[in-house]
Amino acid sequence: MTNQKHVPVMLDRIVDLLAPALADGGVLVDCTTGHGGHTEAVLERIPGSRVIGIDRDTYALGIAGERLTRFGDRWTGVHAVYDEILDVVEGQGLDEVQAVLFDLGVSSMQLDQRERGFAYAEDAPLDMRMDATRGQTAADVLNTYSAADLTRILRDYGEEKFAKKIAYAVVNRRAKVPFTTSGPLVELLYAEIPAPARRTGGHPAKRTFQALRMEVNDELGALRTALPDSLEAVGIGGRVVVESYHSLEDRITKRAFTEATKLDVPHDMPIVPPEAEPSFRLLTRGAEQANEAEIEENPRAASVRLRAVERTKRRTNLPKSTPGATR
Repeated sequence: MTNQKHVPVMLDRIVDLLAPALADGGVLVDCTTGHGGHTEAVLERIPGSRVIGIDRDTYALGIAGERLTRFGDRWTGVHAVYDEILDVVEGQGLDEVQAVLFDLGVSSMQLDQRERGFAYAEDAPLDMRMDATRGQTAADVLNTYSAADLTRILRDYGEEKFAKKIAYAVVNRRAKVPFTTSGPLVELLYAEIPAPARRTGGHPAKRTFQALRMEVNDELGALRTALPDSLEAVGIGGRVVVESYHSLEDRITKRAFTEATKLDVPHDMPIVPPEAEPSFRLLTRGAEQANEAEIEENPRAASVRLRAVERTKRRTNLPKSTPGATR
C-alpha cells in the first residue's frame, strides 16, 4: 500500500474539509471506499469519527476491510452503489450523517487487476464492471450496441474525436469475430485513429476505454442520483465533498451544488427572508485543483476537480430523488 500510485489525491485537503463536521464523533459515508486510503486518514486524524464505507467492488471492500480492521467498529463496510446512499444510511439505523465523500472514477487497484479489463496495456478480458457480480460487460457493449449508440458514448464519455469512425469499425469487425479481449480493440483503435492524432493526448485507447467503463457502470446516472441524495443525508453542519476526474462528472457536481446554494429570490430584493436562504453554502471557490508538487508525486492528480458544500439549514422531509433531481 505504500506505492505512490495508491496515494489518495489531495488527501490533506480532503481531511481538512471533513474535520469540522466529524470532530465531535461524526459519521462519514465514504461513497467510493476503494482500498480505504481516505477512510484510513480520517479515522487516524479525526478522533472519535466513524466511517461507513460504500463500494460496489467486493474485492475492494475486502482489501479495505483488512486495512481498516484495527479501527474496530469505527468502520463499517457496505456492498452497494453510491446511489443507494439513503438506503445505506437508514440500514445503519441513522437519520443523518455528518459528511459524505466521493472520489470518482476507476482506482489504480482496479487498473492493476488484469482480469478486470480496465487497462489497455495488455490483452485481457473486456469486463470493466466495478461490481463483478452483476451487469453487462464492456464486451457486451461492443458486441450489441448500434453504431449510433457506440458513437454517442465514445464522443460524450470519452471525448473521442474519431468516435463515429471507431464505432463503425467496431460494428464491421464484430460481424466477423465478436470482441472478447482488449487486444483486438486496441489494434482496431491504432488502425482507425490517424497517426498524427496518436502522437498527442496519451495512449490512443485511453478515451475509448474510459467511455466503455463509464457506460458499463452507469457512472453518470448513478452520480445524478447520488449527489442530491447525499445532500439530503447530511444534517446541519454536514459536508459533502466530491473529487471528479472527468468534465461531465464535474459538471453534474457543479450543477447540484449550484442548485443547493442559490438564493431563490429576485436579485433586487433588499432583505432576504430567512426561509429563502439556501440550505447549503459553498466551501470551495469554483473547483480546486492539485498543486504542482502533488501532480509530480501522483500524476492522477492532474485532472482532479474538488468541490465541497456545507449544510446551513435543517433538512426538508422530501421523498428520495429521481435521476437528475436536486433537493
